[in-house]
Amino acid sequence: MTSPALDTFVAQAIARSRALTDPADCVLALAPLMLDLIGKAGSFLEPQHYKSDPDHYARNLVYSAPDNSLSLYTLVWLPGQWTPVHDHGSWGVVGVLEGVLEERSYVRLSHDRGADSGIELVRGGVILLGSGAVTSFVPNPDHIHITGVPAERPSAVSLHLYGRTMDDFHIYDVAAGTRKRVEVAHNES
Repeated sequence: MTSPALDTFVAQAIARSRALTDPADCVLALAPLMLDLIGKAGSFLEPQHYKSDPDHYARNLVYSAPDNSLSLYTLVWLPGQWTPVHDHGSWGVVGVLEGVLEERSYVRLSHDRGADSGIELVRGGVILLGSGAVTSFVPNPDHIHITGVPAERPSAVSLHLYGRTMDDFHIYDVAAGTRKRVEVAHNES
């Protein structure tokens, strides 16, 4: 780690996430830490944390716990870049550093959450997260969404803390009613 702000955040995030086993309690305890951290991002983020990719949003690793219990990334979104419809299989806390990040949620109507087929999803609400905003999610019920920046908006940068090393997640084919686990890449710091 490279700065007192990041060191303090990581130490507190590890302590709180270990002490609070319920994901909802965990994100409740971590959201204020993220709010504080995004205000100090200039003290620890370096140019490589702002890398973008012209073909898709970029995931830049800031910190990964040796025991895979936490990971922190900057995500850089150019206009028109979106995730697929996905869930994380983990709790998470997100803070927006620059721009406006849009999250469009989906609601799972089918009853078997463990199934990879026969999944009925309907569109839910939309959240617009401006610079300085913090949001969170828990894995149960599934937090299924698509996140990105519409083509008509400027780029955005967000900071994402997950309750595991986020190297894979489920993506959903809404029309087919299926999901599959995929590996996701990131840029090393």
